[in-house]
Amino acid sequence: MPTADCSFFHHGRIMRCLTYLLLLPETLKKSKKLPGRLPACYEILTLSLSSTKKKQQKEETTKMAAELLSAAIPNTTNLVNGTTVADGEKTKEAVCLANSGGGNSNTGGFGSAATTPTSQQNINNNNVDPPSWQCSYPTLRERNALMFNNELMADVHFIVGPLGASQKIPAHKYVLAVGSSVFCAMFYGDLAEEESEIHIPDVEPAAFLILLKYLYSDEIDLEADTVLATLYATKKYIVPALAKACVNFLETSLEAKNACVLLSQSRLFDEPELTQRCWEVIDAQAELALRSEGFCEIDMQTLEIILQRETLNTEEVVVFDAVMNWAAAECKRKGLGPSTRNKRDVLGKALFLVRIPTMSVEEFANGAAQSNILTLEETHNVFLWYTAAKKPTLDFPLTPRKGLSPQRCHRFQSSAYRSNQWRYRGRCDSIQFAVDKRIFIAGLGLYGSSGGKAEYSVKIELKRQGATLAQNLTKFVSDGSSSTFPVWFEHPVQVEQDTFYTVSVVLDGNELSYFGQEGMTEVQCGKVTFQFQCSSDSTNGTGVQGGQIPELVFYA
Repeated sequence: MPTADCSFFHHGRIMRCLTYLLLLPETLKKSKKLPGRLPACYEILTLSLSSTKKKQQKEETTKMAAELLSAAIPNTTNLVNGTTVADGEKTKEAVCLANSGGGNSNTGGFGSAATTPTSQQNINNNNVDPPSWQCSYPTLRERNALMFNNELMADVHFIVGPLGASQKIPAHKYVLAVGSSVFCAMFYGDLAEEESEIHIPDVEPAAFLILLKYLYSDEIDLEADTVLATLYATKKYIVPALAKACVNFLETSLEAKNACVLLSQSRLFDEPELTQRCWEVIDAQAELALRSEGFCEIDMQTLEIILQRETLNTEEVVVFDAVMNWAAAECKRKGLGPSTRNKRDVLGKALFLVRIPTMSVEEFANGAAQSNILTLEETHNVFLWYTAAKKPTLDFPLTPRKGLSPQRCHRFQSSAYRSNQWRYRGRCDSIQFAVDKRIFIAGLGLYGSSGGKAEYSVKIELKRQGATLAQNLTKFVSDGSSSTFPVWFEHPVQVEQDTFYTVSVVLDGNELSYFGQEGMTEVQCGKVTFQFQCSSDSTNGTGVQGGQIPELVFYA
């Protein structure tokens, strides 16, 4: 007979002996004389059935049963104390039987007598294992979150980051596979990883931990310093919900100083919505964007795309200076000295995307002509192109950039003037506004004198919740007409949707001025809707219905 069969019958014989042992006291009570010979397992016992030793007899019988079972089934230990870890249904039955101390004469059946009372006793008497960590976390999400970056039950480890700056991070294959198709293929696919440690040198440890935290708990914990690295990790492991959160975070934090870097990354990650938002900022705030440190960090392809942009809203001399700064940074990245020759080499054909002939002759003479980045022949030909009737052929684009066309939101339906009204006396005219999409406020349109040509000193200001975002102190001249006259901020200012901003004007002039009438609380201007309300900063009579600040000049 095979060994497995022998083991089966051996275990069965032990179980029968246990049954006899545990039921024997009741059997002896009911029968004064045992028929025939007792079973062999009983012959090895010396038992007293006196009333004073019944309790001792029961304990010894149970103990012997446990020892027999332990000898027969090695995986079963400490049966009497109820802490047995047993394999198989028969072992479980024996454990219950031993702990119950025998049958129940009221049940009429051995099986139910051995199992049911035990379960009921554990429930009713709270006879269960001590409270565990699982009891403290009632939801699946909480228990999963507890496993994040936890060695407990971890079945895989990641070595994340480049050599010398890596971090070992524990994880659980099942959780990762449920949240990412890449991890699912990695651990359970046809080419599943069998290594206990997986190296990921191209992901930052902080970004990888943010990714894992989301997979374990649905929590999104993004930071400005690591959001780009996190976006890269979400793209690599295909976690679209977290990737979308990263893009939204970048959009809300997008400004001129980081727009060029984010443009480069959005193109790399194929995020068209983020790319479009970057272009909006770069076009409207081109001077700030091109002079930022972030511009010097972009790749060559992104540089060329920006230089080809028709709608850059800045002077070409600003573009040239930005390109020179980028070339110096690129030389440093490549370990080259910042000589003009090296700068020209790293720029390559990008140099000829700068529209040098569209500069004024003064700008060219004071800037590009003295930079030594051009050859003597190129410099000579540009000067001839400015001055000669027969212009030479140039390798640079000749047409100016189109830039952006400013739009104007006019909030009054009519304007008027009357004697003794409206006079600027150094007091503040102010109004609040909000828009339903992001725009860039470039300046204000103001009324001038109603009595002929006049010059005004003016201070314009833009605030949000009391904080000054932009201001400019300048002058403008009116011609006596009811037209509006633009006064510009130094740079266009990004205005977020659904938030009220305050624009204020302080003008100083002796002449009477035109003023607006029939003001509107809501104005549709192209695709942008403006809402207006009165401002507590206004001390010269301007409000929604009438007064000054007739126009907001903006890009959208």
